[in-house]
Amino acid sequence: MNIDNVYIEKRVENHSNTQKILERIKFQNIIICNSYSEVFNPSNQNFRIQKKYPSLILAKKENSFIKETPPDFTIGYKKNYYFSHMLNCPFDCKYCYLQGMFNSANYLIFVNYEDFYNPIQTLIKKNKEKLCFFSGYDCDSLALENITGFLENLVNNFHIFDGGFLELRSKSTNVKLLSAIKPINNLIPAFSLNPQFIIKEFESGTPNLVKRLSVIKSLQEKGWNIGVRFDPIIWLGDQSRYEFFFKEVFKDLDIRKIHSITLGSFRMPTKYLKKLSKIRPSDSFIQSAYVQQSFRRSSKELNNEVKSFCKKQILKFVEKEKLFEN
Repeated sequence: MNIDNVYIEKRVENHSNTQKILERIKFQNIIICNSYSEVFNPSNQNFRIQKKYPSLILAKKENSFIKETPPDFTIGYKKNYYFSHMLNCPFDCKYCYLQGMFNSANYLIFVNYEDFYNPIQTLIKKNKEKLCFFSGYDCDSLALENITGFLENLVNNFHIFDGGFLELRSKSTNVKLLSAIKPINNLIPAFSLNPQFIIKEFESGTPNLVKRLSVIKSLQEKGWNIGVRFDPIIWLGDQSRYEFFFKEVFKDLDIRKIHSITLGSFRMPTKYLKKLSKIRPSDSFIQSAYVQQSFRRSSKELNNEVKSFCKKQILKFVEKEKLFEN
């Protein structure tokens, strides 16, 4: 990856992960800063321009390493948490809430990976129930692994998850590391899927559906249990096209090696959606979604109708115990 500017917090300038990341990329300038917030947080930034020419920010995360997920966000475990070693994503999905959440499209990587481990281990030891942790909530878990090395670092320290489960959610086909190791029972690679006509229109820069399904199949053949994520399912009507999509997804996959399936509709806090409508003023989907959000009742009824149809299609292929609605 070619990056013009790399911003580095002074306190992590000599961190081993900082040095490894710099060795993996080509860059023009290194700019030392006191805090990543100086670069990432200012409000007078142009998200769309930065998305085309993102800078890299290497920083140290100080607190709030692990957070609880919303109550309905689950794949079968009662207690669920998420963490983000990185903020932002190299893909450019039109519906992505990160555009409304952050002022900057630059890639922010917290290089102190080791500081995420103790809070995870502490939570697992405190709870008798199985816990689930989600990576890829504010980024894509696999897309920039060649740069971050986060997954490699995590796998080498995976003993911290004894008694817990970890989901790696992604649209990426960058699974080289997973393909090279033996499957880990409590590590769940999970892939977000939409029909190809939706991918083409709304998920710019992402691998197509055929490539994603090929990667899922190859990992299953190596023994991995995979998460399948229809979340969010982007609905443009024409039920026959979605019926064909679900058939396409399940025809070649090993149902026995599907850990879980989630189904969720497009949703976004009104604050983020309002901001998104301003930075994508010519995007018909965002504008219509914004209008729908203003009429929550009709939007909710539509989402329930869509979910009901999709659920019916999915249950033609898998048992209901594997399906979770988020």
